[in-house]
Amino acid sequence: MTDAVVGPSGAVTRSSVVRVGSATAVSALCGYAVLYLAARDLQPAGFSVFGVFWGAFGLASGAAFGLLQETTREVRLGQSGRTVAPGEQRAHPMRVAAGVGLTAGVLIAATSPLWSEQVFTEDRLLSVALLCVGLAGFCMHTTLLGALAGVNRWSQYGTLMVADAVLRVTLAAATFVVGWGLGGYLWATVAGSIAWLFMLLVSPTTRSAARLLASGPTTTFLRGAAHSITAAGASAVLVMGFPVLLKITSGGELGAAGGVVILAVTLTRAPLLVPLTAMQGNLIAHFVDQRRHRMRALMAPAALIAGLGVVGVVLAGAFGPWLLQAAFGPEYLADGALLAWLTAAAAAIALLTLTGAATVAAALHRAYSAGWLCATVASGLLLLLPLDLEVRTVVALLCGPLLGMAMHLSALARAAG
Repeated sequence: MTDAVVGPSGAVTRSSVVRVGSATAVSALCGYAVLYLAARDLQPAGFSVFGVFWGAFGLASGAAFGLLQETTREVRLGQSGRTVAPGEQRAHPMRVAAGVGLTAGVLIAATSPLWSEQVFTEDRLLSVALLCVGLAGFCMHTTLLGALAGVNRWSQYGTLMVADAVLRVTLAAATFVVGWGLGGYLWATVAGSIAWLFMLLVSPTTRSAARLLASGPTTTFLRGAAHSITAAGASAVLVMGFPVLLKITSGGELGAAGGVVILAVTLTRAPLLVPLTAMQGNLIAHFVDQRRHRMRALMAPAALIAGLGVVGVVLAGAFGPWLLQAAFGPEYLADGALLAWLTAAAAAIALLTLTGAATVAAALHRAYSAGWLCATVASGLLLLLPLDLEVRTVVALLCGPLLGMAMHLSALARAAG
């Protein structure tokens, strides 16, 4: 008896959240391990160089998460029993993802002479090549995640997440042991983008999910995906790509101080944003199922995020400076107040991510992308303020998301009314 994919088996369940949550915990630990190994091996100045590439790939792959969001929504609607008109050509998300990934890789390579010198100060050619290939693979990876989420295949969804993380940390650990240096950590950053191939090879359920169709034609899928990718790209600037934005707005080398700020930003936001990003499939599927009560469905997860944020602020302020130095070395010195404010900013971005998931589930693609774009532009402009690096980082990461959140909630309220 085969384990072929069938349609969604009802609402998103608590067990599905537990399965994805467990996979997220493993992924987060692997991510922390990569950062730990790179920080200990490269020292603050070298880590700032690695951090910029980590952020650049995070920016690109974060934009590709728009494919996950649109695929989840379209596959879930496509499996809900919608009547298909005779002769209607429905989109194949994985084929669309292949085209999007190839196009994105070519565009990055073609435009790299215009920007790579300002972004990558070392191993420039390798960085551009890995960014192109890694992004193309990640487009397939994230689309496959969306297809699995669309039909409630959360075990395979979690396994694919873990495979990505394990590939990264395995190569990072090998780099640390053999002393490969910066180049090894660059390879480790993109290693997980081939995890989808392994899943297709070993899992019949995953292969069945990869063959699923969207609810409408390719043009409709691409139109929705374009808005989702735009918004996801804007969110990725604030979440994973922030080191790149910080370097561009600083007008020069970030140096050791920049390495400390990048590490502090990464560590304070990971406890909230890593699981929330991983659960985008769960959230969108949940909000699609609760389409008549989306504002009410927002309340419980928003309260949970806010509560965890308050706890995180207190813990970061009290124990963060000691933990940072104990784990990464005495060179990584940061004030408790800075870590507390950065944690508060992480909670604001987490809430913006939540309202964004509800907005895209409601097919309010323009409001979704507008909210994230406004948040990103506002944060970028705030980074230009004539303030200390630490202060303008906090101001940008805290204030920009509040604007985007207000736009999402306003659109959802209008749709509900």
